[in-house]
Amino acid sequence: MNILLLYPRFPDTFWSFRHALKFIRKKASSPPLGLLTVAAMLPAEWQLRLVDLNVSQLNPRDLEWADYAFISAMTVQRASAQKAIEACQQAGVKIVAGGPLFTSEHETFPAVDHFVLNEAEITLPQFLADLQAGQAQRVYATDDYPDLQQTPIPRWELVNFKHYATMDVQYSRGCPYDCDFCNITALFGRRPRLKSGAQIIAELDRLYQLGWRGGIFFVDDNFIGNKKLLKQDLLPALIRWRQGKTGLLFSTEVSINLVDDPELTMMMVAAGFTTVFIGIETPSEASLAECNKFQNKNRDLVESVKILQRAGLQVQGGFIVGFDSDSPGIFQQQLDFIQQSGIVSAMVGLLQAPLGTRLYARMQAERRLLPEISGNNVDGSTNIVPKMGFETLLTGYRQLLSQIYSPRLYYERMITFLKEYQPPRLRVAVSGEHLLALWLSIYHLGIRGVERAYYWKLWLWVLSHRPRLFPNAITLAIYGYHFRRICELNG
Repeated sequence: MNILLLYPRFPDTFWSFRHALKFIRKKASSPPLGLLTVAAMLPAEWQLRLVDLNVSQLNPRDLEWADYAFISAMTVQRASAQKAIEACQQAGVKIVAGGPLFTSEHETFPAVDHFVLNEAEITLPQFLADLQAGQAQRVYATDDYPDLQQTPIPRWELVNFKHYATMDVQYSRGCPYDCDFCNITALFGRRPRLKSGAQIIAELDRLYQLGWRGGIFFVDDNFIGNKKLLKQDLLPALIRWRQGKTGLLFSTEVSINLVDDPELTMMMVAAGFTTVFIGIETPSEASLAECNKFQNKNRDLVESVKILQRAGLQVQGGFIVGFDSDSPGIFQQQLDFIQQSGIVSAMVGLLQAPLGTRLYARMQAERRLLPEISGNNVDGSTNIVPKMGFETLLTGYRQLLSQIYSPRLYYERMITFLKEYQPPRLRVAVSGEHLLALWLSIYHLGIRGVERAYYWKLWLWVLSHRPRLFPNAITLAIYGYHFRRICELNG
């Protein structure tokens, strides 16, 4: 059996980093971890071929070769997924689809032959058994959650590493919190399920054996969902594993209550974590209560961010406007918070209600639900009717984005962050990619860019005050170029 693993293209979004990746001659942030994990569950005798449409084109010869196309996608990839399905259908290739997009809305894809929904550890074996028996059904779904300690090592050998900036691994699924706009608990439950430390080390060993020496993103929706086991098992194993190794720095997503556990914070930094994404959402206590984000309430969020920065973690933040409790003053409040906290990578989106969330159910009951969600955090779209009024919300939102990614405020925010940031001394080899990125930043930002005056002021400040952070400063300057391009494209 010849299996084509087909991954749809992401549009230009905040997290695609497509405009920043050009500075290091990469095509995509990371390969499709879900498909690579599914690949490891398929029969060993099957022939597999990965086509990631973010780094290559779908070749007619691939379709001629394939017996089945396995497609996985997220909501934001909907348009590309539909085109890929049409290409497979025209070529007579049977289609098997799974992942978040299809789990949420498989009824809207009539051309798909088989849906393997929810978590593949449960539904894929059922499909494979029926396929072998010649009686495969159209839909496989489950309400159960698998034991991740049975999940195999992804098939990274199918990937051409040179196209990607980072690799992904997954330690856990599920989140103990229940924010009403988030569909993670609907998809994966509130009890975090974990791989063992030994499993993660085996995955990292495989990546290392294949030659990977770059960054690694732990894709967990809340890496610290089970603090006790994290401190007892995985983090000590990571600390031991990284001894003597160059590179392989980690990033992940956590909740703000990481700041309440200094021991855990120190262990993460010692294990090689340098960056954490946190859903800050809003500085408004009323809006935090409205969306059930109680882990963020009753704390000084600015100081919480700075504590993590001083501990050696760069904080990336997610922010939302458009809660029912929001007044037009929320845009200035968000701007002030982002600038004061020094969160350089600040993703601000309009409130959206994914299918399966309590927010979706409430908007449906109030008849405030619009037809479709884009899945794009910064395109200015929403599938709910905001109480503020859509024109007021959209005008304030676009003005907020234009401000936080204007060169003046962006570079001010970088310096605010760099004043606080106290990273440990890590062994990181300087590569040709780093030198290329430096040169291209000089050319595109320092010579041709609208931010060139701020760019050279940043050089002077960093070299005179925090020279050890010069690489961080250049990286963030390049990120700013990407964020401004995204704002322009969605403006």
